[in-house]
Amino acid sequence: MNTIGTGLPPVSRMEEGQSSQLTPSQAQSNFSSMLKNAVEDLNHMQLESDKKTEGLANGSVENLHDVMISAQKASVALETGVQVQSKAIDAYNEIMRMQV
Repeated sequence: MNTIGTGLPPVSRMEEGQSSQLTPSQAQSNFSSMLKNAVEDLNHMQLESDKKTEGLANGSVENLHDVMISAQKASVALETGVQVQSKAIDAYNEIMRMQV
């Protein structure tokens, strides 16, 4: 099972005087794809949890521990996503209030 952020490229420290090789459009594309992958991973966790919960209700899944663990993982991932969204909106609002 994938977790949020497993598809992220490694972060490297930039040396002083070293410039980034990405253009703004490439950075936007990278950020967009990273965000899309994170949302897809979150959706996958939610769907897997729903499937296991339904299987438990139907009697086809007998391992309650596995169902509860997947439900908790999905819950934590969703809460993390909501918190990241909130922080991103706060950062955007702060940037918009800056005077140039």
